[in-house]
Amino acid sequence: MAEYKIFFKRSVWKDFESVPKNTLKNILKVIESLGHNPRPPGCQKLSGQERYRLRHGRYRIIYSIQDDELTVQVVKVGHRKDVYRPVK
Repeated sequence: MAEYKIFFKRSVWKDFESVPKNTLKNILKVIESLGHNPRPPGCQKLSGQERYRLRHGRYRIIYSIQDDELTVQVVKVGHRKDVYRPVK
Protein backbone atom coordinates (compact mmCIF):
# COMPACT_ATOMS: atom_id res chain seq x y z
CA MET A 1 0.00 0.00 0.00
CA ALA A 2 1.29 3.46 -0.89
CA GLU A 3 2.24 6.02 1.71
CA TYR A 4 -0.04 9.05 2.08
CA LYS A 5 1.43 12.52 2.64
CA ILE A 6 -0.04 14.49 5.52
CA PHE A 7 -0.81 18.19 5.28
CA PHE A 8 -2.21 20.54 7.92
CA LYS A 9 -4.61 23.41 7.43
CA ARG A 10 -3.04 26.58 8.88
CA SER A 11 -5.69 26.87 11.59
CA VAL A 12 -4.72 23.45 12.99
CA TRP A 13 -1.52 24.92 14.43
CA LYS A 14 -3.69 27.23 16.58
CA ASP A 15 -5.83 24.25 17.57
CA PHE A 16 -2.72 22.55 18.94
CA GLU A 17 -2.20 25.39 21.44
CA SER A 18 -5.35 24.43 23.35
CA VAL A 19 -4.39 20.75 23.67
CA PRO A 20 -2.34 19.64 26.73
CA LYS A 21 1.26 18.75 25.83
CA ASN A 22 1.10 15.06 26.80
CA THR A 23 -2.13 14.58 24.84
CA LEU A 24 -0.72 16.51 21.88
CA LYS A 25 2.21 14.07 21.59
CA ASN A 26 -0.21 11.17 21.34
CA ILE A 27 -2.44 13.00 18.86
CA LEU A 28 0.57 13.69 16.63
CA LYS A 29 1.43 9.97 16.67
CA VAL A 30 -2.13 9.16 15.61
CA ILE A 31 -1.93 11.74 12.81
CA GLU A 32 1.39 10.29 11.68
CA SER A 33 -0.17 6.82 11.48
CA LEU A 34 -2.76 8.19 9.01
CA GLY A 35 0.03 8.19 6.43
CA HIS A 36 0.09 4.40 6.58
CA ASN A 37 -3.65 3.84 6.87
CA PRO A 38 -5.95 6.86 6.34
CA ARG A 39 -9.02 4.83 7.30
CA PRO A 40 -8.01 3.08 10.54
CA PRO A 41 -10.46 1.12 12.67
CA GLY A 42 -12.66 3.55 14.58
CA CYS A 43 -12.66 6.34 12.00
CA GLN A 44 -16.04 7.56 10.81
CA LYS A 45 -17.09 9.48 7.74
CA LEU A 46 -18.90 12.66 8.70
CA SER A 47 -22.41 12.89 7.31
CA GLY A 48 -22.88 15.44 4.55
CA GLN A 49 -19.14 16.03 4.18
CA GLU A 50 -16.14 14.44 2.54
CA ARG A 51 -14.33 14.37 5.87
CA TYR A 52 -13.53 11.78 8.47
CA ARG A 53 -13.36 11.85 12.25
CA LEU A 54 -10.94 10.00 14.44
CA ARG A 55 -11.38 9.90 18.20
CA HIS A 56 -8.52 10.15 20.66
CA GLY A 57 -9.92 10.28 24.17
CA ARG A 58 -11.86 13.51 24.50
CA TYR A 59 -10.23 14.98 21.41
CA ARG A 60 -11.22 14.63 17.78
CA ILE A 61 -9.15 14.78 14.62
CA ILE A 62 -11.10 15.92 11.55
CA TYR A 63 -9.43 15.23 8.21
CA SER A 64 -10.07 14.69 4.52
CA ILE A 65 -8.56 12.07 2.23
CA GLN A 66 -7.60 12.59 -1.40
CA ASP A 67 -6.99 9.06 -2.71
CA ASP A 68 -6.06 10.18 -6.22
CA GLU A 69 -3.24 12.38 -4.85
CA LEU A 70 -2.38 10.10 -1.89
CA THR A 71 -2.77 12.93 0.61
CA VAL A 72 -4.46 13.44 3.95
CA GLN A 73 -5.31 16.97 5.07
CA VAL A 74 -5.91 17.54 8.77
CA VAL A 75 -8.64 20.17 8.99
CA LYS A 76 -9.32 20.52 12.72
CA VAL A 77 -8.13 19.11 16.05
CA GLY A 78 -9.96 19.89 19.25
CA HIS A 79 -12.00 18.89 22.25
CA ARG A 80 -15.14 16.98 21.35
CA LYS A 81 -17.43 19.75 22.63
CA ASP A 82 -15.83 22.36 20.34
CA VAL A 83 -14.64 20.56 17.23
CA TYR A 84 -17.96 20.28 15.38
CA ARG A 85 -18.99 23.92 15.79
CA PRO A 86 -18.83 25.95 12.59
CA VAL A 87 -16.09 28.55 12.42
CA LYS A 88 -17.44 32.12 12.60
